[in-house]
This record gives sequence, structure tokens and C-alpha cells, in this order.
Amino acid sequence: MERYMQQRKRILFVINPISGGKKKTAFNKQVLEVLDLEKFDPTFKITNHANHAYELGKLAVEEGYDAVIAVGGDGTINELGSAILGTGMPLGIIPEGSGNGLALYLGIPLNESAAIRRINRFETVEVDTGEINGRSFFNMAGLGFDASVSDHFANESIRGPIGYLRSAINVLGKFKPSHYTLIIDGRRFEKEAFMISVANSPQYGNHAYIAPQASINDGILDVCIVDKFPLYLLPKMIFHLFTKSADQSDYVEIIPGKDITIIRKDQGPVHVDGEPLEMGLELNIGIQHKSLKIIC
Repeated sequence: MERYMQQRKRILFVINPISGGKKKTAFNKQVLEVLDLEKFDPTFKITNHANHAYELGKLAVEEGYDAVIAVGGDGTINELGSAILGTGMPLGIIPEGSGNGLALYLGIPLNESAAIRRINRFETVEVDTGEINGRSFFNMAGLGFDASVSDHFANESIRGPIGYLRSAINVLGKFKPSHYTLIIDGRRFEKEAFMISVANSPQYGNHAYIAPQASINDGILDVCIVDKFPLYLLPKMIFHLFTKSADQSDYVEIIPGKDITIIRKDQGPVHVDGEPLEMGLELNIGIQHKSLKIIC
């Protein structure tokens, strides 16, 4: 029996209890019902403060776990992925966020039981990692409007898509575009932009595609520049997002690159996989090709 127990893969489920506004009180029980317990030995830990998932990921590496599973949204994925980056340890995802952009791109089911069954297969794909001023991101980083929305949403009492929409409406009324200097693989651009998204995968989440042609393992980031546009065109801009046609808008320019510098005139939040951070006026962005394994 002891030999049998040692052969099972030790996996740590890191649960964000507030992500997506969903209760997760029955999650452990569901895992024990669906997970193949002949193959896997699960442990469960709940995050209770900012950066806790990162700390638990580092501890999982030290304790020799075979995989860590993010039970949360893109922010939880970011913390765990950053913790295990470069170790070879696979990251699993149970999508429980407000947008679930990375999970949707990878085809990971939003249904909990179906996502747990994906872990039973234990098949992995290697994905790229973006880096902005030393902080890793796996789905999307950005500045301007979407970063301001993320900053507002971080203090929103309502979680999930409804809370995010409310934050977007509140920010939109007072938001003003800014001037940016971009240097992308040696080419220089001057832009008055509503927002700039640096995309590793095509979508923010909830099937809103800002970079329809982006690939998570091509070694390239897509710099999506949304120019200042008349607010009466907002419905058309939203239509482009949800029909995978943002690259066809007259107000959107997408420039691929590996070595990116963005210099802004105005201080403001930067979002990294949806989490708002304070950074300087100069942002240096790069990419590590196929640097993380994700169970999908």
C-alpha cells in the first residue's frame, strides 16, 4: 500500500475563495468525486491575502509537488504561474474568474467537473510568458482604459462580470486618452491612445478578443493600440471585440514584437493579467518562449 501511495502524483489545489463571485465551499468534495484518486493525491489550500497564491506556489516547489492547480481567475493563474516559472512543474486551471481569458483560449471547460476531468488526462502544452518591468504575465498586460477599469474593479464590492461592467461604465465617463511613445523591435511610434494592450493570447476573457491573431506559443507578443475614438462609436468597438474583428477597426493597430518599450507621459495603473499595479513611466516588455507548462 505504501508503494502504491508513493506512485500517485501529488497535486496542490490553490483556491481563491472570492474570484468570480462564486462560492467554492463544495469544491473539495467535488474534486474527490471526479479526480482519479488512483493517479493523484490532492491537497487543498485557500488563499487569504494578496500574493498568497504566489507564496503557496513557491512552497509547492520546495515540497516537491508534481503540479499546482489554480482555482480562480487570471490573477490567481498569474501568481501561481510566476511562482513555478522555470521549474518544469505543470500548472492546472479550474476557471473561476470574472473573465477566464487564458482558460477560454486553451479550451479548458468552465464547468468545474469537466475541468477536473482534464486534469485526469494530465496532458500539457508549453506556453510563452510575457514580462513587463520584471513582472510575468501569461494572458494580457495593458495600460490606459482597461488598466483603469482593473484598478476600479479591484475595489468593487460586486465580483464577476457584472461588477466588471459596472467598473467599466464608471471609468468611461471620466477617462481621457494619453500620449505614448512605443519602440517595438527597433521601430518607433508616437500615439495618442485610448489604451494599449500587450497580448500573449487573443482575448481579455468572456470572449472579448482584442488580438484575434495572437498565439500563446509563437514567441511573439501582439501590441494592440486602440486610438482615441468618438464615444458614439463605442457600440461598434464593442461589436468588433465580440466578433473577433478588432484588427479590422480603423481605430485599432496591432503590431507584433518581442522587444517592446512603452514610454508614457502620465502616471497610472498597469494591469498584469487583470491585476492593477503601479509602475513607472517607462515600461520594458519582453517574452520567454515556451517557458511554462499548462495542463489542458
